[in-house]
Amino acid sequence: MFWNPRIETMPYEELKQLQYHELKQLVNNLYSFNKFYHDRMREANVSPLDINCLDDIRKLPFMYKQDLRDNYPDKMFTAPKNEIVRYHVSSGTSGKPTLVAYTRHDLDYWTEALARSFTSAGIGPGDIMQVSYGYGLFTGGLGAHYGAEKVGATVLPASTGNTQRQLEMMQDLGVTVIACTPSYLTHLCTTAREMGIDWKRDMKLKKAILGAEPWSESMRTRLQNEMGIKCYDIYGTSEQAGPMFSECEAQKGAHICGDLMLVEILDRETGEPLEPGNEGEMVVTMLQKEAMPMIRYKMKDITHLDVEPCECGRTSPRIGRITGRADDMLIIRGINVFPSQIEYTLMRIPQVGEQYMIYVTREGDLDRMQLQVEIRPEAFSDKVEDMVALRAHIESELKKYLNVAVEVELKAPGELPRFDGKAKRVIDKRVF
Repeated sequence: MFWNPRIETMPYEELKQLQYHELKQLVNNLYSFNKFYHDRMREANVSPLDINCLDDIRKLPFMYKQDLRDNYPDKMFTAPKNEIVRYHVSSGTSGKPTLVAYTRHDLDYWTEALARSFTSAGIGPGDIMQVSYGYGLFTGGLGAHYGAEKVGATVLPASTGNTQRQLEMMQDLGVTVIACTPSYLTHLCTTAREMGIDWKRDMKLKKAILGAEPWSESMRTRLQNEMGIKCYDIYGTSEQAGPMFSECEAQKGAHICGDLMLVEILDRETGEPLEPGNEGEMVVTMLQKEAMPMIRYKMKDITHLDVEPCECGRTSPRIGRITGRADDMLIIRGINVFPSQIEYTLMRIPQVGEQYMIYVTREGDLDRMQLQVEIRPEAFSDKVEDMVALRAHIESELKKYLNVAVEVELKAPGELPRFDGKAKRVIDKRVF
């Protein structure tokens, strides 16, 4: 099932030609009419005359999140204020928040991208989608909402929180799809067990669209097995527009809307482009954005590119699962550790529940990583020797996979915090 078959099945070489023409026009416009980009290109000694093929994008300078903060609130905008129809704001956890603006065209292509994504996951008329992403300044809720309506699905705008009520509505209305963070879906699962709800018996849910935070293939397997549904990864950030592209029913990578976005995968140390299949940092250029275009924006997300046609029939390139972020990588005694690696290992251990917290401290010159892990109710025991053996098993598995020692503290079911929005599982207390 396709939403825009001409674009979604366009031969890859033809798509690259389309991307080149869009890039050329974008660079011309920004060089001529935007002071920030004009100055940045002049500093890099590059002009529109130097862009003569798609590979010439490498001549253009990178953009960074700090650029958005330095030019807050509106110095990056390229559309007149009377053409801006919406703002969204990212969380300002470090420094100023990121303000993103949209013209009517920007909202239309954002909705178009989500319509393609949801259609590729088999969502359409007859489906009821419960949107449990946050509404408001966060882009997730409204993005999923308009995309679902575009494909003809009925939308239940539940937002976050009030979990028992959300489960009741899912039952009462026969919700078939939920869109939320992976951590909130695990919280729904825990609450459902406490309420005596059996997903396969009591719910009509068939699919979950999960994004806004990294999650592992092990987490997908666990959720699908417990709930009897299919879980699809969706990708997006506020800087590019919001959630934009997701996995199709084949679940083998998220399809990129290549006419709207150009994706590069670069070596994290050299900045050189990597061949498809090799993991590196994703760099994004928004080809059609009017209010706030982005050229070579360093996302810091770690993934790989797949340009082979998908078994679903789409020829659009795909990104693999995000395995981590360059800025959330922990260096523990010289070893690189991503939180996603820890989750992957934990979710493969049947006795472990869905909730965990990572604490990093420094004692003298040595880093110390401690992990608090909830145990599933059926695995929790009053026998000290059972818990000691389980803890030793978890520590052994983590050491085997991470190549670094981790101290594990077992927690009873319900002891660790739950997250309605994005999960914050890493507390790094080191002072550098």
